[in-house]
Amino acid sequence: MHRRSRWEPHHPAVRAAAATVAALGVLTGCSDLPSEEEVRYAGDYGGHEPLAVVGYPSTGTLRTAQEVVWRTADGDAEELAALAAPGTARGVPAATARTWISAFGEGARGMVTAEFYDEGSKRQSVVLYFHATGQIKQIDVRAGMGGEDRDWYVYMDQPDRAAATAVPSWIPRAPGALGSRSGH
Repeated sequence: MHRRSRWEPHHPAVRAAAATVAALGVLTGCSDLPSEEEVRYAGDYGGHEPLAVVGYPSTGTLRTAQEVVWRTADGDAEELAALAAPGTARGVPAATARTWISAFGEGARGMVTAEFYDEGSKRQSVVLYFHATGQIKQIDVRAGMGGEDRDWYVYMDQPDRAAATAVPSWIPRAPGALGSRSGH
């Protein structure tokens, strides 16, 4: 089942989300309409399988992990590469995005558990468990620094499929086995 997540104002999920947010604003006496980003996020959230969560994400690490899974599921290499941390060698995020989509796209379209390791105020290691395929992918996310375009980024320097699909030895085969503490 392939679902689109690009912000499309005529997509039923986007219209429903916008209507719900607008109605809540009217009911609570608030006149602000949702931003384009809020409408897009609501559409993405409604258009994908829910992400199961283990551990203690920050708002930023959770949203970034969700976006990685959503863009991978949608096969959207351009949007996935846009999540890359600045300073990554030119062309590497785009190649990494294509590799991640090829390697994990099928699993990302099904049930995914994200386990968030350690504390996540500045950076966090996140392990994605793709239940449909049995695959595991570890990603590292970090907070933006002053002057950057986004609040959170993901390190994307794995254009090689072998590196992208390698599972570090410290990662358990099932979420929650280490109590969301990496110890590495």
